[in-house]
Amino acid sequence: MAKAKYEPAERERLVLDTVENPRYDREILNGLDPFISGTAPEDMRGFYSPSEIERLLQIKDTDRDIESRMPVKITRHFFEMAKNSPSLQKLVKASPDETLNLDGAEDPGNQMDYSPVEGLIHKYEMGLLYVISTCSAHCRFCYREELIARKPVERHDGTVEKKGLAQVLEVTDYIRAHNAAVAVNGGRHPETGREKLREILLSGGDPMVLPNSKLAAWFTALAEAGVEAIRLGTKELAFYPDRFDSAFLDMMDRFHDTYPDVGFRLMTHFNHPDELLVKDQDGNYIEDGNGFHEWNHSTQRAVEAVVSRGWISVENQSPIIRGVNNDPDALRILQRTLKRVGIENHYFFCGRDIVAYRAFNVPIEDAWQILNESQKGLSGVEAHARLSITHYKGKTEVSAVTDEPVPGLAGAENGVVVFKILRSAAEAPDRGKVCIVGRNPKALWFDDYEDRVLFDEAGLFDYNRVKPVAADELTAIPA
Repeated sequence: MAKAKYEPAERERLVLDTVENPRYDREILNGLDPFISGTAPEDMRGFYSPSEIERLLQIKDTDRDIESRMPVKITRHFFEMAKNSPSLQKLVKASPDETLNLDGAEDPGNQMDYSPVEGLIHKYEMGLLYVISTCSAHCRFCYREELIARKPVERHDGTVEKKGLAQVLEVTDYIRAHNAAVAVNGGRHPETGREKLREILLSGGDPMVLPNSKLAAWFTALAEAGVEAIRLGTKELAFYPDRFDSAFLDMMDRFHDTYPDVGFRLMTHFNHPDELLVKDQDGNYIEDGNGFHEWNHSTQRAVEAVVSRGWISVENQSPIIRGVNNDPDALRILQRTLKRVGIENHYFFCGRDIVAYRAFNVPIEDAWQILNESQKGLSGVEAHARLSITHYKGKTEVSAVTDEPVPGLAGAENGVVVFKILRSAAEAPDRGKVCIVGRNPKALWFDDYEDRVLFDEAGLFDYNRVKPVAADELTAIPA
């Protein structure tokens, strides 16, 4: 029997029938083969040195094969920005170091524990959708390497299969049923304790790789289902800013005119100022006549076009990754530059426990010191970003790292780290609770603190996976 298809409402057609879908030439190089075979454009062939290619060939088709862990992909635009930037090269260039240690979780954060329908993660007060499984280019440290590389993962029920993508009808049916159950039950879902599902994040992969018609279909369907705010997570402003053209912006304007009460939040992923500022041949930032760092023209045009639409909230978030941006000066420039043009600084992240995370993650305490140092000299509004690390229970702030011992507290002789839960799953019972551990300067993940827990009201080190709940239970409407 054929699957039922989503049928857009008349109001949705006011947007959908006007959408243009230009063809975009990102000049993408897929895989290592163009660099190995010499078929890459002549000016790009030196992106990998002969010795780097040789080292990668030595582990090709072995258990340490780089592209089995994460496919290689780069756009022409990002190559041009990376030519004079070792930090950006580190971001997209494959290295044998990635597979020296393949420890890590195949489903970071146990996200599939909170997947009532395929492609939807409903862990917090909002929902996250996997709407595509690729990006214009691939960050080597990607938090979604299992999705990008299309790897099978173990589900909560013990089955093993690749993560699937969200489908409009299934997702909107779930939203309507969940919110109906909430309304009937006095504002809380009878099974999960959650409130109304008000906000949805389109993610992946990068939704901006989709054509405008697909994006518009998601936006309008979510709006019709009662979603009050839509987020779109993207790194396309760094990888291919020309994607933010008049056709896309016209579609966005039409959507806003049709659904003016639906908020829209663009979550950008600039990791380093070199992704938006131009440098000279010596690697120095170029200044304009007023002493400001000069932007890449395409990036500046795209950012100004989005930010100028006041109904679009634009916020940036980024992990702190070894060799890419673990530099207080770079993060200071990034935060100051973004805020000046109207992009808020939302989160910086400690690296997640993805497969091979030890090749990328900065020690947790170092990350805190780097961000803290970067925010010296920033104004209060420039320094809004907090440092978060995603525990299985929820997003957890690294609130403080002390250098001095805590008198009278055994285990605190070398100082402590204070964690605070920012976002707690389901009805958020643990939000605001804290955990204090004795310092471990080498700690890359929570398990590196297991032997030095001093106080744990948050339960970060006493965690049990959630009980599986079937989708029909999650959406059941009380009689």
